[in-house]
Amino acid sequence: MTILNEDESLVLIIDFQDKLVNAVYDKEKTERKAEIIAKAANMLEIPIIFTEQYPKGLGETIASIKSAVGEKCCFYEKTSFSALDNPIISDAIDKFNKKQIVVFGIETHICVSQTVNALIAKGYEVTVISDACASRAEIEHIAGLQRIKDNGASIVTTEIALFEWLKSSKHPKFKEIQNLIK
Repeated sequence: MTILNEDESLVLIIDFQDKLVNAVYDKEKTERKAEIIAKAANMLEIPIIFTEQYPKGLGETIASIKSAVGEKCCFYEKTSFSALDNPIISDAIDKFNKKQIVVFGIETHICVSQTVNALIAKGYEVTVISDACASRAEIEHIAGLQRIKDNGASIVTTEIALFEWLKSSKHPKFKEIQNLIK
């Protein structure tokens, strides 16, 4: 069982782009949860990497997610469904030297699932934020999460991730993080 640790985590945000976000079911909830995780990771100084699937055609990462994070984030283009098929992205993840990769994005059953499976194959502990992931159809999202779980990743919600990172109400960022979910 994996319990998230802020010092060992890296957040990987998969393809949270204009055209993709506008095509998913439950868009507002997914976007809100993604913003919360992105803001919290930024507050906790957890490194964040973004991928963008063919941004020329699908647009860039949505403004609300970009504005939730600091300037230190890295953005990488890709055309393969698994982000790790791009050696530049794979190397960027490796260079942070973190053992826990926290993943969310669009679409759960395609790019998120294939990236998670590649991360597991490389030996990372992978946690997927289920309520910050989405697909065009709910059944695809559910099937994608099941596949991800069957392949060895942990599936959690936004609040589970936040409070595992914090560990205690004594954490110096507790009030700030708590205010994100009120």
